[in-house]
Amino acid sequence: MIRCVRIWTAEDGNSSFEEGKIDLVGGARGDILSGNVPVTSISFRETKSGGTFDWHDAPARQFVVTLSGTLDFVTRRGEHFSIRPGDILLAEDTTGGGHSWTLVDDQPWRRAYVILAPGVDVPFIPDQKHA
Repeated sequence: MIRCVRIWTAEDGNSSFEEGKIDLVGGARGDILSGNVPVTSISFRETKSGGTFDWHDAPARQFVVTLSGTLDFVTRRGEHFSIRPGDILLAEDTTGGGHSWTLVDDQPWRRAYVILAPGVDVPFIPDQKHA
């Protein structure tokens, strides 16, 4: 399974997050895969090591696919989560207090921004909470 962290705007206007995965099922040649997800565009970006970005909202509902770099994300509630190479961020906090991030290793953050089509369902499955 592919690790995915979903971040969204909660009712109080602050960003919240949950960890989960992208839902994959059996396919040809023994692969596991998701169904097609309609998107409007893809772009690529690189930030040099040591980079940071102060409080901001996601500009659009999007997948952010990390190719290199390890990041610490923070919400205004002080909650932290990490994103590592191979992880997907499902960014849905397009309003509210937003989040910030800091690169925490010596690698540049190379990523792909995949803008989702309006109203599309995504194959995100949240992890089960432990009681």
